[in-house]
Amino acid sequence: MHRRVWLSWIVGGASSLAAAVPAGARDRGGRAQFVGGTVEDLPVGVNGALFTTHRMMFHFATKKTTLAVPYERINLLEYGQKVDRRYVAAVLLSPLFLLSKSRRHFLTLGYVDERGDQQALVFQVEKGDVRVVLSSLEARTGVKVTFQDEEARKAGKG
Repeated sequence: MHRRVWLSWIVGGASSLAAAVPAGARDRGGRAQFVGGTVEDLPVGVNGALFTTHRMMFHFATKKTTLAVPYERINLLEYGQKVDRRYVAAVLLSPLFLLSKSRRHFLTLGYVDERGDQQALVFQVEKGDVRVVLSSLEARTGVKVTFQDEEARKAGKG
């Protein structure tokens, strides 16, 4: 059974993910993992897809839950990277791994819920999906993405 978490309003009484996300959009989402935020109904660490193709709402769909936020309620888009050196691999395999870096790409999405409270969602987005997701969210919301640093700006804008 597919459970929905509607964070704001439901578009036209949609009763399922298939009704809420257009057929063409179901296969065009950015892959992501929910890493935290203020939403209680979504477990930290759950993998899913970010959908920005719906005309009125942003969606994060997992196997069990769909989270939806109207674009008009989104008031913050922030992108940053966390760079980790691979120390464990270096110790176990080769010191050459100390020269390599692993970048993780994070999107923070802030919005006002139906009660007027500020909420936040943080996603780790797959590298190949970052630019499309950021560009789409900027276009749909009218909110400019804030970059945490110059490296994030380069990765997010290309």
